[in-house]
Amino acid sequence: MESHLAVLPPIAAVWLAAGLLADGLPRLANARAVRRHSGWLLGLVLSGLALTATVLVAGLLGTGDNPADRAAAALDMTAVPALIVAVCTVRRVRRLWAGAGAFAAAPGTPAPYGLRAAAAHPLIGLPLQVTALLTVAGMIAASGGDRFTAPGVTGPAITAGALGILAVGVRHALRHNRLAERARAPEAASTRASRPLHV
Repeated sequence: MESHLAVLPPIAAVWLAAGLLADGLPRLANARAVRRHSGWLLGLVLSGLALTATVLVAGLLGTGDNPADRAAAALDMTAVPALIVAVCTVRRVRRLWAGAGAFAAAPGTPAPYGLRAAAAHPLIGLPLQVTALLTVAGMIAASGGDRFTAPGVTGPAITAGALGILAVGVRHALRHNRLAERARAPEAASTRASRPLHV
């Protein structure tokens, strides 16, 4: 295996693990589990950002067609979603981890719908999964050579990828809205109950 290809699978594995872990966070019914998994997710996200930034910076500093340049070229597409992860996702995961800590003092405490809605926010799962998808695509393109950059293949592949990202984004938005509505339902019920009775 070429040296630049040896760097890419660990980075792709970290982003894939982070995307899968983020996808499962809203399904956790226990506050302690949400805190534990969000801590793991934060560690994976920071590791993925560090690895990706290291490869991209090494490619920028390199000269000529060396392995660092080829590895960085394979990760070019991940720069924008990784930046979104660094700016938006890290902050939300840290807030989720801290918020879950407030409920996780007693074992078996159920995770409130508000906490699960925060875990389902599209800015947590979507950027991670897009970064994972583009990292895998870059790794495949780097290992496959010209087969994946042919004119007859590139167009359909980009279209399929864009439709897949759109479907994932819609799924995250619908799940977040459903959990947020459930979180607001008890508040609305308590507000109605506290209104004065008009005769």
